Amino acid sequence: MADLPTHGDVEAAARRIAGHARRTPVMTSRTVDEALAATVFFKCENFQRTGSFKFRGAFNALSALDPAARARGVIAFSSGNHAQAVALAAQLLGIQATIVMPSDAPTSKMDATKRYGAELVTYDRYREDREAIARRLAAERGASIIPPFDHPDVIAGQGTVAAELIDEIGPLDSLYVCMGGGGLLSGCVLSAKALSPGCRVYGVEPEVGNDGQQSFRLGSIVRIDVPATIADGAQTQAIGVQPFEIIRRDVTDILTVTDAALIECMRFFATRMKLIVEPTGCLAFAAARALGRKLAGQRIGIVVSGGNVDLERMTALFAAPAAG
Repeated sequence: MADLPTHGDVEAAARRIAGHARRTPVMTSRTVDEALAATVFFKCENFQRTGSFKFRGAFNALSALDPAARARGVIAFSSGNHAQAVALAAQLLGIQATIVMPSDAPTSKMDATKRYGAELVTYDRYREDREAIARRLAAERGASIIPPFDHPDVIAGQGTVAAELIDEIGPLDSLYVCMGGGGLLSGCVLSAKALSPGCRVYGVEPEVGNDGQQSFRLGSIVRIDVPATIADGAQTQAIGVQPFEIIRRDVTDILTVTDAALIECMRFFATRMKLIVEPTGCLAFAAARALGRKLAGQRIGIVVSGGNVDLERMTALFAAPAAG
């Protein structure tokens, strides 16, 4: 295995993405603070370029390529947010990007990826292997594969989310981060351990897609079928190898939440905080909300990972009858 990234790599990523990635706002809610009897800080990556944290890792990874690699182009595979991030980063750096996306990815994410100038190759997420497709294309074209989470430069770029949060608001008692393949969580825990050593860091997954939780408990990576969850950014089948090594070493625990809880949080963000947040972006808040007053007295960080949801889909989710 390649050397795992460190907080020093996160610091280097912060310098590399400065002036390209946005320093996203940190928001608070008196209603949330009162409900949890805690002080809660929302790091709003839904305001990041391309609408999610993914731009940080993508720009960092593409910036690190040498001129020859840049000339050969890049291949990425993604359900949407990493796709958009790589497409825009490639456009800004003058690199040709090809993105392997599931055919059922949100229309807004596919349209945005094409607008940034990337070539799209679609596949059936339930029947085809996106990584195999990417490897074939890379071999044919001599291009570099930029995976969505299992890459040291991607992990380091994502770690700038927590670094910015702690730099702005100071030490935290706990930090909640959504988890799909583990790139954001592993990067954020590197920053938290370096900048707020007493902070407990929790990953949060969909209840029906808890491969990370199973892996964390078992001590080795567990692979599952594609989970049927509205959190499309967390429909991964297995955590990345490098993220897992960092997570098993430094993360406190992996929690899960239901799709119904995600819809409740989407509704809260939209109606009370005037924020458009995609289902995956609600994972961290849903976990903290479920813990309620068990968090009393704490300073809590919540990573809101992205806001790329079709308005029609959001409306449909709000209109659907509650489960159970």
